[in-house]
Amino acid sequence: MIHYSLVCESEHAFEGWFRSSEDFERQTKMALVACPVCGSTTVHRGLMAPSVLSGRDRDATRNSPPPVATEAPKQPMMLPDPAQLAMLEALRELRAKITEGADYVGERFADEARRMHYGETDKRGIYGEASVDEAKALAEEGIPVSPLPTLPDDRN
Repeated sequence: MIHYSLVCESEHAFEGWFRSSEDFERQTKMALVACPVCGSTTVHRGLMAPSVLSGRDRDATRNSPPPVATEAPKQPMMLPDPAQLAMLEALRELRAKITEGADYVGERFADEARRMHYGETDKRGIYGEASVDEAKALAEEGIPVSPLPTLPDDRN
C-alpha cells in the first residue's frame, strides 16, 4: 500500500492509501477520490517527506523490541456532504411512508405477493425480503414488486 498526502483544488489537505501509483491515477481519472472537506474530485498529490533513517537510527531500530500500541489506531474520517445528508433524509422519509401502511411479512414476501395476486387473500401493502431469483420470478408472473431503498443504517 502507498500512502499519499493529497490536496484538492481548494487547497484542503488530506491523506489516502492506494495499492499502487497506477491505482491512484486510475481512481483520480474516474473522480473516485474526493476531498472530505468540500467534495471536490480535482485532487493531486501533495508534498511528502520521505522517511529516512540514519545508520545509527537503523541499528537502534534493529536492536530494539517492536513498539507496543497503547491506543487504537485512528480511523479515517470525513464530513458528509450536505447534499448527501439531504438525500439520505429524503430516502428515510420515502421508506417510512412506504412501510407505515404496509405489513412486514419477512421471508414470506414472495409467497404472500403471489397469494394476493392470485386472489387467495385480500390485497394490501406488504414488504419483506426476497432473493433476486424470487423477485425475477414474481416479475415474470406479472406481479409488480419494487426494492425498498437501502439505507446505510440497514447495513450497520
